[in-house]
Amino acid sequence: MNLENISVFDIFNLFIIGGTFLIVIIKFFQSIRLVPTKKAYIVERLGKYHKTLGPGFHALIPFIDKVAFIQDLKERTIDVPPQDCFSRDEVNVVVDAVIYLSVMDPAKASYGVTNFVYAAIELAQTSTRSIIGTLDLDRTFEERELISAKVVEVLNQAGQTWGLRVHRYEIKNIMPPHSVQNAMEKQVNAEREKRAILAKSEGDKQSRINMSEGSKREMINISEGEMQRRINQAEGKAEEILTIAKATAESIKKISSALSEKGGEKAYNLKLGEKYLDQMSHLADSNVEVIVPADISNFNNWLKSIDLKF
Repeated sequence: MNLENISVFDIFNLFIIGGTFLIVIIKFFQSIRLVPTKKAYIVERLGKYHKTLGPGFHALIPFIDKVAFIQDLKERTIDVPPQDCFSRDEVNVVVDAVIYLSVMDPAKASYGVTNFVYAAIELAQTSTRSIIGTLDLDRTFEERELISAKVVEVLNQAGQTWGLRVHRYEIKNIMPPHSVQNAMEKQVNAEREKRAILAKSEGDKQSRINMSEGSKREMINISEGEMQRRINQAEGKAEEILTIAKATAESIKKISSALSEKGGEKAYNLKLGEKYLDQMSHLADSNVEVIVPADISNFNNWLKSIDLKF
């Protein structure tokens, strides 16, 4: 081909053909899609929703099909900015929270709302303001779970249209005004001091009770010990008397038995005489005056005269 014979029109045609070929090649490669896990591609055919592509390899028709939206199916965290809310007792509090949600229907999430993240944040804020408006200030700190449950319920109702599912709604902070914070701190300190005083009084009361119980138990133990000592002493005396009585009865039986034998009476009188003389000797050593018979040579007659005969 002679370059001198190529006109400007021919060069323009070459550029058009090359550009068209390049566009076709680009569109061909764009029609081949590899969808990763936890992703969903929304395909439109000639401007109308056609299908949703799941994970894997997909081939589209060039110039006819196109990927209009790409949705992430993983659970995502959305911060809800701080907002002013008024409680039922007209106290202004600042509330911020976080939403945990995920896309369940990619087509609804693409066509049901322009920006579902912004819509979820706005709906969560309005719902939070409405719920806190029905609670007193003290209950707003106690009923966080109730507030979260109601906001999740409202978001899930809207999420059915938006193709979303709200898993949790957690309130991060509830900040009252500084004046209210100071009053609450004073109230908390007062409650702590009250509990400390009550705990101290209860401890002192319990200590006194324990001491009185100890004294009572000690007195009971002492009295029981004294009672047991007297019982043991009485039982010992009774046992002693019983033993002496038994021994006396036994000795009387033996004496009676001995007297009934031959010569027993004489032996008994002799024994009594010896004891009598022994006692007389002891009396003689003392300053006591003793009167004795004039004739003590006849010992047997003397014993008979003092009636020592059995």
